Amino acid sequence: MGGGAAQLSDLAVDVVGRVGVLTLDRPHARNALSRSLLEALPGAVRALDDDDAVDVIVLTGRDPAFCAGLDLKELGSAGEGQALLRAGDMGADTLSALPPVSKPVIGAVNGAAVTGGLELALACDFLVASEQARFADTHARVGVLPAWGLTVLLPQAVGLRRAREMSYSGRFVDARTALEWGLVNHVVPHDRLLPFCLELAADIATSDRRGVRTMRRTYADGSLRTAGEAWALERDVAAAWLDDEGGVPGDMEARQAELRRRSRDAR
Repeated sequence: MGGGAAQLSDLAVDVVGRVGVLTLDRPHARNALSRSLLEALPGAVRALDDDDAVDVIVLTGRDPAFCAGLDLKELGSAGEGQALLRAGDMGADTLSALPPVSKPVIGAVNGAAVTGGLELALACDFLVASEQARFADTHARVGVLPAWGLTVLLPQAVGLRRAREMSYSGRFVDARTALEWGLVNHVVPHDRLLPFCLELAADIATSDRRGVRTMRRTYADGSLRTAGEAWALERDVAAAWLDDEGGVPGDMEARQAELRRRSRDAR
């Protein structure tokens, strides 16, 4: 894909340094997931994942919202409802709201993330929230059920009892509460959200590329296994990595750079 910006159907794509930025761009509809947006999003994510100039992906929304979930107007239309649901099916090999990728995905939550929008946020590796962000699961309020892993990913983030409360009540959780509960990693001033995420992504991009992607895959694979199986998986991945490196752990130049960084940060 290379550098520069592009505009797809209701989706803006930009590359800043080694960071790909995807912006849901239906502000008039609070970035609700229309059929056209659902059809454009997987391909855009895969294109950034395939782009050698990109190491990290940031997903955000055009103000005032992150994503209001499925477009209820389309969902209620006799001619569009089924087409919208089919567009949201990422395929039998994908349980998530996002297609499988090898690179970290940071969710930059700039406003309300509701129902399908919450599922989209949960599909990211981790979240950074604007102080204006809010989160809610309103599936039960509108008579639909989640199908992108919410009943697994939300309890992993906030705990089972809090997840149940959110899903049963449909109540909104503000940014500070989301931080206290572990749903987001950081809360920042609204105008600092994207700059903060780009800085964080740039830090990730300075790490060993293959190491980050291998660790990401290990986290993902381990989350689908029992704790004991996940421990064994990590051991096997580490052993295979050491074999690939010829028995010498890590890169000497990278180790020296990291020692310099630690020394600088410790001052």
